Amino acid sequence: MVTEFVLTGLTEHPGLQVPLFLVFLVIYLTTMVGNFGLIFLIRKDPHLHTPMYLFLGSLAFADACSSSSVTPKMLMHFLSKDRMITLVECITQFYIFASSANTECFLLVVMAYDRYVAICNPLLYPVVMSNIFCIQLLSVSYIIGFLHPMMHVSLLFRLTFCKSNVIHYFYCEILQLFKISCTDPRVNMLLIFIFSVFIQSFTFMTIIISYSYVLFTILKKKSEKGRSKAFSTCSAHLLSVSLFYGTLFFMYVCPGSGLAENQDKMYSIFYTIIIPLLNPFIYSLRNKEVIGALRRIINT
Repeated sequence: MVTEFVLTGLTEHPGLQVPLFLVFLVIYLTTMVGNFGLIFLIRKDPHLHTPMYLFLGSLAFADACSSSSVTPKMLMHFLSKDRMITLVECITQFYIFASSANTECFLLVVMAYDRYVAICNPLLYPVVMSNIFCIQLLSVSYIIGFLHPMMHVSLLFRLTFCKSNVIHYFYCEILQLFKISCTDPRVNMLLIFIFSVFIQSFTFMTIIISYSYVLFTILKKKSEKGRSKAFSTCSAHLLSVSLFYGTLFFMYVCPGSGLAENQDKMYSIFYTIIIPLLNPFIYSLRNKEVIGALRRIINT
C-alpha cells in the first residue's frame, strides 16, 4: 500500500527548476505582501472600517491561505531532488486549499450582496449591514467553506493506492489522486461533480443577480460622480468573480472535457497562485479609499 507520493511538479526539465523557483518565489512574496498589506491597511485606517472592507479583508486572508497551501511546497520541490509527500500531508494540502476556495465562493456572494444593499438601498444600508449581521455572514461563509471539503477528505480515506505513487502535478489535486487509485473513485467523482455544480451555480447565479440589480440602479443614477464610483467598485468585483469562477468551472464542473495535461496545470496555476496574486491589486488600484488610506499611513 502506497503511503507516500512523488509530485513531478510543473516540469521535470532540470534547466527550468531554478528560473521557475525565482519566478514563483517573487509571485508568492508579492501575494503575501499584497494580501496581508491590504488586511493591515483595513485594520489600521478607521475610514476603511466598513462592511465592504471587512469582507475584502476576509477575502484577502482566504487568498493568502489558498496560495500558502500550494506554493511553499512547490518552491521546495524546485530545488530538491526529494519530491516526496506523505498521504497525510497530501490530504492536508488538499483540505486547506479546498477550504480556502470554498470560503472564497461564499465571500464573493456576501460582497455582491453588500454592494446590492449599498447601491440599491443606500438608506437602509446601515440598518441591514449591521456589525452583528456582517459577522454572521462571515461566520457562515467560513463554516460552510471548511465543512464542505471534510466530506471529500473523509471519502478519500476509502481509496487505496497500490498501482503508482507518482502524481503528475505540482500539488495534491484531488482529481489527480483519483487517477492513481486502486479503488473505484466513481462515488468520489460523482459527489465532487454534484457539489461543485450546486455550489458554483448557486453562488455564481446569486452574484450575477445581485450585480444585475446594481447595474440597473447605476444606470438610473443622475450623478455622474456617483455612477462612476459605483461602477468602478463593481467592475473590480466582477473581474475577480469572472477569473475565479471561470477557472473553477473548467476544473471541477467539466473535468471530463479532455483537457491536455499542460493546459490542466495552467488552469490550476491560475486559480491557486495567480488569482490570489491579482485580487488585492484588482480591488485596490482603482479604489480611491484604499489609495487614500495608504497615503495616510505613509505620511504618518
